[in-house]
Amino acid sequence: MAKDLAIVLSNGSINSAVTAALATQKYRPIMVHAEVVKHDPPTRRKAMYDAQVGVFKPFREHTVPMPFLTLSQDKTLAGSVSNDPRIAAPILPQLRQLVPLIGAALSIAVAYEASAIYCGLRVGPATDELAQATEFIQIWNEMFQLTLGRPELELQAPLLELEAWQVIDLGVQINAPLERTWSCVEEHADPCGSCRGCRERDSAFMQAAKPDPMKVSKR
Repeated sequence: MAKDLAIVLSNGSINSAVTAALATQKYRPIMVHAEVVKHDPPTRRKAMYDAQVGVFKPFREHTVPMPFLTLSQDKTLAGSVSNDPRIAAPILPQLRQLVPLIGAALSIAVAYEASAIYCGLRVGPATDELAQATEFIQIWNEMFQLTLGRPELELQAPLLELEAWQVIDLGVQINAPLERTWSCVEEHADPCGSCRGCRERDSAFMQAAKPDPMKVSKR
């Protein structure tokens, strides 16, 4: 018996790769990427999204033009709350930025009669931020059921409560393609190693006591 379909929002990040790997355990994925700015050649995030598509071999994949979003807003798909507990990263603006992405995913889910929408949002265990994000997810699910009459359709954020290092640890356990992910904010061929994205990636792998497969492959 064929698995049900699930929409997986992805921007080529670590969170996206781990979320997609979790989704494929239960569903046939339909991967969706929000293209903020069209580049030739594609952005590193888009290139890594394409690489992840090659790994997961989804039932379908869609790149949706969203030029009204900024590149910083696109990071919301990765769950871009800071890994550093000393930095108070406001969660409400990030949740607002997710609205058009979930809206696009919902349209695709209805068209394919999918059973779930997966998002890589991660806020960590911080009480206030987690409570707000959890309520955000619950409101979307109530809206799905009330307006669509589709009680089986559910928005899922499986990484919501995890810390960054825990995402790495989980990704290794489920064999997510961490080597096909991008965290750097720059568009160079190799990660710059000094931006916030690179520093947070290094810190997460170090805390998880796991080697970064991107660096291993460069040796």
